[in-house]
Amino acid sequence: MNKAQLAEYLDSARITGEVATPRENNLDHFQGFIDGVDTLAFGVDWKRDWTYDEVFDLMHEKVGTSADRSLHSGQDTISSALCVAALERFADRLGLAATRGEHVLFATGHPGGLLPVHAALAAALGEAGGKIVRIDEGFRFGDGDIRQISGVVMWHQHGHLMHTHLPGPMDLTLARLAAGGEGAPDLVVADHGWAGFAASAGIDTIGFADCNDPGLFVSEAQGDMDVAVPLDDNVSPGLYDPMVDYLLDRAGLS
Repeated sequence: MNKAQLAEYLDSARITGEVATPRENNLDHFQGFIDGVDTLAFGVDWKRDWTYDEVFDLMHEKVGTSADRSLHSGQDTISSALCVAALERFADRLGLAATRGEHVLFATGHPGGLLPVHAALAAALGEAGGKIVRIDEGFRFGDGDIRQISGVVMWHQHGHLMHTHLPGPMDLTLARLAAGGEGAPDLVVADHGWAGFAASAGIDTIGFADCNDPGLFVSEAQGDMDVAVPLDDNVSPGLYDPMVDYLLDRAGLS
């Protein structure tokens, strides 16, 4: 599959193009990030003051959301071209991690959509010489615990793998690794607060973010997060398979 074919596929699967997230939710999250709402801050340390208008413009530039300030509801978009360009940068960094034999930590706050994506990347990286960071499972976070499944670290609570934007699970995971003498990973592959916190901690970080997740694109713009890939992060997991194949081919891991 070439770039044009992938872009066409992503739009057809609504991973990009006319995605499910409505315009009003995007705008609400842009403002929430500015206001410092805990679930929208993603653990991103601000290196300068950000205004709503600056975040609005950044999301159009990096994600492809509508530039029409009068559009307050209805359909919004993610650019397939911007997604593919970011996927290629993501793949190049992942391939470099394999070549170098780096220690890589995979984590997700959106297991219902992205767990199989992270798991496939982790498996391929491990086979190619990368070292998947392993955690001592079962340590507590909130009313639950941190678990690792198929090489991917997540927050588990009451029998469920949790959707979370919070940075706390990554903060705790990194602290546990440090306490065990392992040190920080060379690379983190993640999303949501897992990615935002790691990038702010100075760790090379690549990952995925939806059009209502401005924090990770701000992190990238500040030079903290290496790559934030714009896409709908909660379509049916199997729909991501062509994207994963493209990533692995580009990274030299297939």
